Amino acid sequence: MGVLKPYLLSEDARAQADFYVQALGGEIMFLSTHGELMGAQNELKNKVVHMCVVVAGGNPIFMADAIEPIAQGTNFSLSIEYKTEAEARDAFDKISAGGRVKYPFALQPFGLYLGEAADQFGVIWMITAEPQAE
Repeated sequence: MGVLKPYLLSEDARAQADFYVQALGGEIMFLSTHGELMGAQNELKNKVVHMCVVVAGGNPIFMADAIEPIAQGTNFSLSIEYKTEAEARDAFDKISAGGRVKYPFALQPFGLYLGEAADQFGVIWMITAEPQAE
């Protein structure tokens, strides 16, 4: 069985990864530049060729600096489910800061807490949590 691992191209992978670590918790596990891995000694020297950032309790996202112009995608979303409403609400508030809220975080008619927002880098996040039994 395969394991899905999102890979994002970014205009500034370091800044974007730092934002995700602050908003969702986690850490940068690996970062290499074109200079380190490929021996580049030109304008690519300090650009990220490969990075792994782990967020929200162990979910890996791979990233790299784009070397060609990129268009922000609207054909995918990253979804994280939290154990509690409080954790999910906090993550939603942080990930949506400086971005655009599509659906405010709230209990939905289908029985799930859900909020959807594009972060300040244009990536769409769906943050969810199951209601807790009282």
